[in-house]
Amino acid sequence: MREVKPIREDKIDEFKSVLKEKNIRDYIMFELGLNLGLRISDILKLRVKDVHNKDILYIVEQKTDKFKEVPISPQLKKELKKYCENKAEYEYLIKSRKGFNEPIKRQRAYRILKDVSKMIGIERIGTHSMRKTFGRKYYKRFNDMEELRKYFNHDRVETTRRYIGVEQEEINKKIRSLWS
Repeated sequence: MREVKPIREDKIDEFKSVLKEKNIRDYIMFELGLNLGLRISDILKLRVKDVHNKDILYIVEQKTDKFKEVPISPQLKKELKKYCENKAEYEYLIKSRKGFNEPIKRQRAYRILKDVSKMIGIERIGTHSMRKTFGRKYYKRFNDMEELRKYFNHDRVETTRRYIGVEQEEINKKIRSLWS
């Protein structure tokens, strides 16, 4: 499997716009990924009661089985309030049209992101791109790789650097300047 990349900042608004126009559910999934930095498996298991009118989301990560406290930003809270307005507390946030109250599958989430990425000319995207985009934004804003490592539950800072693409970006920058 090819490694996916974070979404470049200059493409995020365009990505959001296309998703919002196509399907509000898919837009909310994307907003959750960008704002919370969670894995898609954790996003898809969220229910209305987990986020509606909440300031903090409490989850146990599916992959690591570790408890995580995730603050919900004011702008995401506002989006979620509108989105959850006429939904029952027990409903999945990212609900499939198939079956009764089932979340979409991971593969469907991937397909949604992949379709939009083709429309707007982004390559090497996947469900982890949202989490990686969150990580890059966090790192660029606060320059604290150790805190980000803890938030992502990575064992080593090097893993986090590689994960969000900082390591490769630094190598590329040096190679470009090698002959100048």
